[in-house]
Amino acid sequence: MTAPQAVGWQFWIDRGGTFTDVVARTPAGEVLTGKLLSENPRHYPDAAIKGIRRILRRTGSGAPIESVKMSTTVATNALLERRGEPTVLVTTSGFRDALVIGYQTRPDLFELDIEMPEMLYESVIEVEERVGARGEVIIPLDEDAVEAAPWIATGSSG
Repeated sequence: MTAPQAVGWQFWIDRGGTFTDVVARTPAGEVLTGKLLSENPRHYPDAAIKGIRRILRRTGSGAPIESVKMSTTVATNALLERRGEPTVLVTTSGFRDALVIGYQTRPDLFELDIEMPEMLYESVIEVEERVGARGEVIIPLDEDAVEAAPWIATGSSG
């Protein structure tokens, strides 16, 4: 049994801090790629849209776009490089220390002075909600309570 033929174009885009990569599958199944600068305000306001337009113009196809899927490393890099706005971890009540505790793995089991990595978040908000092991909602999230919750400083920078 063969996979159904795509009706239109499919695009997969990865927007990074420097470059945006565009991968496209034509309606005929051919794979095309493109790469352009993520930031180039004199030439285009949005790299993803520009990349899609370049590929469509290059082929001259008038077929519809079936799907566009996008990922980005911009936010991940901002967190890892400690740039941008401070972040808050929102977690289920009782789990505020779960990332700090981790798995308790360390290179030297008997080391007394353990140097922990700095957390990627500055504050923690614990919320009353619960999801079961099978994904069923046991206690629904009260979004108003989340908005009103006080931030609890982690001690890393504030």
